[in-house]
Amino acid sequence: MLFAHAGPYLDAMSQPASMPPDPPAPAPCPEPQPPAAGPLIGPPAPHRAEPPVAGELRACRLCADRFAATATAHAPRPVVWFARGARVLVASQAPGLRVHQSGRPFTDASGRRLREWMGVDEATFYDRSRVAIVPMGFCFPGYDARGSDLPPPAICAATWRGRVLDELRPRVTLLIGGYAIRWHLGLRDVTAAVAGWRDHAPAVWPLPHPSWRNTGWLKRNPWFQAELVPALQQTLGDMLEPR
Repeated sequence: MLFAHAGPYLDAMSQPASMPPDPPAPAPCPEPQPPAAGPLIGPPAPHRAEPPVAGELRACRLCADRFAATATAHAPRPVVWFARGARVLVASQAPGLRVHQSGRPFTDASGRRLREWMGVDEATFYDRSRVAIVPMGFCFPGYDARGSDLPPPAICAATWRGRVLDELRPRVTLLIGGYAIRWHLGLRDVTAAVAGWRDHAPAVWPLPHPSWRNTGWLKRNPWFQAELVPALQQTLGDMLEPR
């Protein structure tokens, strides 16, 4: 964060008459503020094979007070994207601000990278009859006062996750990032979990979060792109063929 600091300056009246007065000190730059939650796009229509819990989840307001107290001061908006019959489960972290606004999961740079890893196009990724997206937190958790992402509230998974997963019978599960890896596998070291992917494949695939913040991690671990991604794409290619 950069801030402007005004140094000391002489009072104009104390300077020689032949010298023009010093200009006034520049006003300090305001404290950077987290982005505000913008206008929302209407939610997608419910899928015909959605279980009843999906409608209950959309109406959830458990975290209204929690979210109102964040820097974004937003209202809950659960992003629900699953249906019975999906063959692939994407167990993700939580919606970001753009997803909060769009009402569709992974409508951001992380989504583009994740689809590249999976080797699928948008039509396949957003086909709820083939892919279910179930985050650890269904709502955007908001930003703190410094503009950093807040973690998904634990109450969300405690309230909804078991009920949602009971309705799904995926054949392949992708665990996106540390929160999902800890919940599903009980492992806390993300790098070690991803490096040990062969211990869980082809049914379960621990993955780093596809955020731009992990670009450095990907460069330090070239085996991920060279070994894991091709194996994942081969598994998903067979699994996601239209039927």
